[in-house]
Amino acid sequence: MLCDVHKLYVVHSSHPSEAVKAALALKGIPYKTVELLIPTQVLLMRLRFPERSVPALRLDTGEKVQGSIAIMRRLDELVPDPPLLPADEAARAAVLGAELWGADVLQPLARRVFWAAAKRSPASIPSYQAASQLPRLPKPIVRVVFPPVARLEIAMHGAGEDAVRADLQALPGHIDMVDDWIGEGVIGGAQPNAADLQIGSSCTRSATSARCWPGARRRSWRCATSPSIPATCRPAPTPPAGCPRAPDLRRRGARAQAPPGGSPWRRRAAGRTRPAPRPPGRRR
Repeated sequence: MLCDVHKLYVVHSSHPSEAVKAALALKGIPYKTVELLIPTQVLLMRLRFPERSVPALRLDTGEKVQGSIAIMRRLDELVPDPPLLPADEAARAAVLGAELWGADVLQPLARRVFWAAAKRSPASIPSYQAASQLPRLPKPIVRVVFPPVARLEIAMHGAGEDAVRADLQALPGHIDMVDDWIGEGVIGGAQPNAADLQIGSSCTRSATSARCWPGARRRSWRCATSPSIPATCRPAPTPPAGCPRAPDLRRRGARAQAPPGGSPWRRRAAGRTRPAPRPPGRRR
């Protein structure tokens, strides 16, 4: 029998942490959540685990497992049913490949886009504190503390403007790949698997950025919106209020294209008559 002493170390709203929570819920494994405050997890995790990243699981036996993929494999060993990987060898290989892609490509992309977007919309940060176990920080404190935290996270994850623009340009192709996997039955089936959780949680995080939301809804991330996927790995039916904006795809300094009919101030100016120039002479 499993005892309620497993400890899952997370950062609130971290998408790999949400994927592991969903896996624990699917298997019915009781656990205790230890929530860490950004960016304190960088130091606190190194004191408890080999790496600084979350999620990390400490089992009741004292065994430590870190990283969403490693934790899901260990959970399958602890509680085989329901399995997170199919029994068929070919299907298992396909799910493992999609899971690895979700962890190595889509997961860091979602993280970079989030931090780049949040830096431009610090007012949206309090909304990410909802449902957190930690006390909600007052908005004046968030305004003071968040900018240096965002700079640190952007530096740690390589979320510079060029990298994020490249991520946003690559996003439609990534969605196509997800749709292909759905069509092939690798993900999006009746029973969620490890790839569903990895990809679905990253889709959820990406969809909280205003610039990613229209593409996510238009292209239909069916794997993330499927009723079979746990709610923590599904995007909300409407974009979150005040969701942050990722960088524009245009490079800084590029000339913006004027809307049809010209910009509003030009249209207003077109209906006015310019006053006649004052004749030269002594000023009054």
